[in-house]
Amino acid sequence: MKTIAFYTLGCKVNQADTASMEGIFRAAGYNVVSFNEQADVYLINTCVVTNEGQRKSRQIINRAVRKNPLSLVVVTGCYPQTAREEVKAIEGVDVIIGNQERGRIVELVEQALATKVDKVLDNVQPMTVDTKFEELGVGTETDKTRAFLKIQEGCNQYCTYCIIPYARGPLRSRSLASIKEEVAKLVAAGFKEVVLIGIHLGCYGKELAKEGQKLTLYDAVKAALSVEGIKRLRLGSLESVEVEPRLLQLMQEDNRLQRHLHLPLQSGCDKILQSMHRPYDTEKFRKLLADIRSTLPDVAITTDVIVGFPGETEEDFQTTMAFARECGFAKMHIFPYSMRKGTPAAQMVQIPNSVKEERAKRLGEVDKELMLKAMEAMVNTEAEVLFEQPVDSEHMEGLCGPYMRVVVPGKADLAGEIHKVKLTGMVEDWLVGELL
Repeated sequence: MKTIAFYTLGCKVNQADTASMEGIFRAAGYNVVSFNEQADVYLINTCVVTNEGQRKSRQIINRAVRKNPLSLVVVTGCYPQTAREEVKAIEGVDVIIGNQERGRIVELVEQALATKVDKVLDNVQPMTVDTKFEELGVGTETDKTRAFLKIQEGCNQYCTYCIIPYARGPLRSRSLASIKEEVAKLVAAGFKEVVLIGIHLGCYGKELAKEGQKLTLYDAVKAALSVEGIKRLRLGSLESVEVEPRLLQLMQEDNRLQRHLHLPLQSGCDKILQSMHRPYDTEKFRKLLADIRSTLPDVAITTDVIVGFPGETEEDFQTTMAFARECGFAKMHIFPYSMRKGTPAAQMVQIPNSVKEERAKRLGEVDKELMLKAMEAMVNTEAEVLFEQPVDSEHMEGLCGPYMRVVVPGKADLAGEIHKVKLTGMVEDWLVGELL
């Protein structure tokens, strides 16, 4: 039996893509082994959203080549999609495939194994307006309790800092029938929570309007919730301007849809938002948060913020910090701006790395303040927790609905179970409680 090892870099969408490819290889009779083990094939699913992601992608590719020069090294994902010649030039790479036609991955690997020629097998496909959503099956072989289902691909926003539209192509969506089918597989495999994810999740169904279909994310959520046996459903990152009132109403009415929204802000300064080509200003974002909280007072809202974007002055940064405090996020993911070749922001005057790092540290302090405040509001309440893994021999940890970590006294047999917990306090960035 041939062996294959996977390494995934980057976002949850990449993780979902890798899980799908793992499933395809298992079905073809391959044995999936750890990346640290010897394997016949090494597959690296790459990331280029930041310079660090691209650097690490090259590092892992080279590690695979050194591990076993006789193995087949396959590189897929955003790196070959955006820089195919650069990836082909890496010594030891045998097969490259971008973000499309991954359903052919076994066929391509078998072809390369059979021919064993020095030339790289190049199957990077161009992304066009006619590119369709590739409805790969979900991977169900995992020790995790949550599953990620990709229901949307591509982005047409073209924010000035972002390479992703070039790497992922235009908007395209999984069919409602396929959503139901894949959620049913995950439920049958024992997953208690399914997370719907996409590159531009809030645009689900938008491109189908030209075919006469009027579908939105609400329809996708309803389709997933219609599957018998699903316990919890969660949404991945989506733009605030795309949060439908009826989606909020559904979240209010159906407790299976977790009360957590991840809404990327990116900057709290209107000048910078405009320079980024974001689809809102701070006043619109402020109103959207108010509308959301009027319907769901207990919703947890998390966000992404980029610091050190070209042209960001100290005054602009101070404005962002003040706005972040006002928004009261439960958690901020903070990223120093990373220049990506080929994007409009790369042509702007850049800010020194030392300034970016210092600003990220200062905003991180604001994040700690807000996170502790959000956690304090949860103390002395009850929450349903999906337990995942042991902290030690006497304690288990899991996630509650607002996407906060909870620790309780318990044994490993709690893993994969949902239990109601009385939240009694906090330790660092974890809530602590007791089973009810």
